[in-house]
Amino acid sequence: MTVSSTTSNAALVATLNGTSGTSTSAVSSSLSDVQTSFLKLLTTQLQNQDPTNPMDNSQMTTQLAQMSTAQGISDLNTTLNSLLSSYQSTQTLQAASLIGHQVLADGNSLVLSNSQAVGAATLASAADTVNVQILDANGQVVRNMSLGAQSSGLVSFQWDGKNDQGQVVADGNYSTSITASSGATAVTATPLALASVSSVSLTGGALKVNTSGLGQLDLSQIQQIF
Repeated sequence: MTVSSTTSNAALVATLNGTSGTSTSAVSSSLSDVQTSFLKLLTTQLQNQDPTNPMDNSQMTTQLAQMSTAQGISDLNTTLNSLLSSYQSTQTLQAASLIGHQVLADGNSLVLSNSQAVGAATLASAADTVNVQILDANGQVVRNMSLGAQSSGLVSFQWDGKNDQGQVVADGNYSTSITASSGATAVTATPLALASVSSVSLTGGALKVNTSGLGQLDLSQIQQIF
């Protein structure tokens, strides 16, 4: 006499294979039902087994181990979901503290206000020469700036709102083009833009930081906070 394999139960198979589309609570309920049915079946078979041909202990042990594994997976999923919820709440609280602050993130926009603007870039490696071009809305170069030699990492600069002729230009939106080199070798320079954080939101379970100028950002995109 043999004990029916637990892997024939659809709910258990789905749980073990990770293909069930039901919620964690529904899966836990299904597992509980499967365990109850299994134990009832096992008890009945033990009571009615042939003394001259007893059940195979190894088979019974294997099936009990399968039940234990399935329950363990269900418990782990419940724990992970709880940790994920807690992590998202913590992230939201941390991100909320950014509201009203300015951040540096990937982007080449540059806002001139009261003849002052701040920009930055990240260098993949040290550079002998770093050049910044500031362009107007028509893509015309307004100002050329040389930052000289710079170490790898974050490099910031300020613009006084003057063009190459020393004339003050109008406040407004501009953009940057940044190049860097070490000897004859080009160095990757990623421009960064300054933006103000207006709010944070959870979109599809993903935390987003909403900014003026750069739109929605992931927390990982923010390089510096002011």
